[in-house]
Amino acid sequence: MTLLLAAFGAIVAALLESTVIPYIRVGDSQPHLVFVFAMIVTVAWGFERGLVWAFIGGLLLDVLTQRPLGISAFALLLCVGGTAALGRVLSRTRPLLPIISTLLLSLVYSMSLYLTYTALQGAAPAGDPVNLLLPGVAYDGVIAALVGPLLVSIVDRRADAERVEW
Repeated sequence: MTLLLAAFGAIVAALLESTVIPYIRVGDSQPHLVFVFAMIVTVAWGFERGLVWAFIGGLLLDVLTQRPLGISAFALLLCVGGTAALGRVLSRTRPLLPIISTLLLSLVYSMSLYLTYTALQGAAPAGDPVNLLLPGVAYDGVIAALVGPLLVSIVDRRADAERVEW
C-alpha cells in the first residue's frame, strides 16, 4: 500500500463514518471506522502508512463533523503511536494485534477526543464519560476482530519471503 492509497482509504473511511455509520448504531454506540482501520493499517502495512491514515482521516473527520480542526487527528496519531509500540512488544501475535490494540486504545481515543473537545468548548456535560464510551469500545473491538486478522494475514501472505542470496 502506497502513502497515496492510505490517504485515499482514510478519506473513504472518514466519509463513511460521517455519513453512513450513524445509521447503523447499536444503542448508543457508534463505531469509529477511521480509528479501527488506522489500527489495522498500522499493524498490516507499517507505521508511516498508519500515520498518513490517521492524519488525513482525522482532519477530514474534523471538517465533516464540525469539530475543532485537529482534535481527531491528534487522538488518532496518539493511538497509532501506541499501536506501533505494541507491535514491537507483541510481534509474535501479529494477526491478533489489531484486536488487542483496538480494545486497549479505543477508550484512549474516545477519552482524548472527549477531553480535548471539552477543554476547547469550556463546559463538560454531567455524567460519567467512561460508561458512555464503553459500548463504542466493544463495537470497535468487534469490527477489528472481523476485519483485522484477515487483512494482516493477507498482507503477510503476499509479502516476499526473506531469503539468503548466495
